[in-house]
Amino acid sequence: MLVKRLAIPLVIGLGLVAIVVVIILAGTKSSHLQLDMRVIKARTGALDENSSAAVLDFRVNNPSDVRLVVGQVQVNLIRPGGSTTEGQIISRQDINILLQYNRFLGSQYNQVLTLRDQVKPHDMFDRMVAVRFDVPQKDVDASRALQLRIQDVDGAWFEANYNLKR
Repeated sequence: MLVKRLAIPLVIGLGLVAIVVVIILAGTKSSHLQLDMRVIKARTGALDENSSAAVLDFRVNNPSDVRLVVGQVQVNLIRPGGSTTEGQIISRQDINILLQYNRFLGSQYNQVLTLRDQVKPHDMFDRMVAVRFDVPQKDVDASRALQLRIQDVDGAWFEANYNLKR
């Protein structure tokens, strides 16, 4: 008899707690930084017999209510065995020279991503980044993917992969 008396208030209480938890989680959903990144196009080529370059055009979408401020950028080459080789980011000033003397990498279609670039809440932009790898082009061609990683100044990392085996 006591169990039946307590069952109804217990179920009602648990239901109210569940409703409050859902409301709290829904209210704070966009309060943390969330990015959707996609590499649109990647172009690679040999700079010499022991090094190569890659140019990545990508899109960043920020659906959250928090602004992204770029703190660090990395591009990794993902090898067939799963190991990675980190590339050296080419500065904005040097990208023009790279593209001028290496026409096989194409033209500059987007602005270059730089440190302190910002993606405002609910905004989207297209950018590019160029990188140099200390590996021959044949090793780049044999690799699985390029991985673009962007870090917010507050520490969160976001990444997008571009499959080289298309």
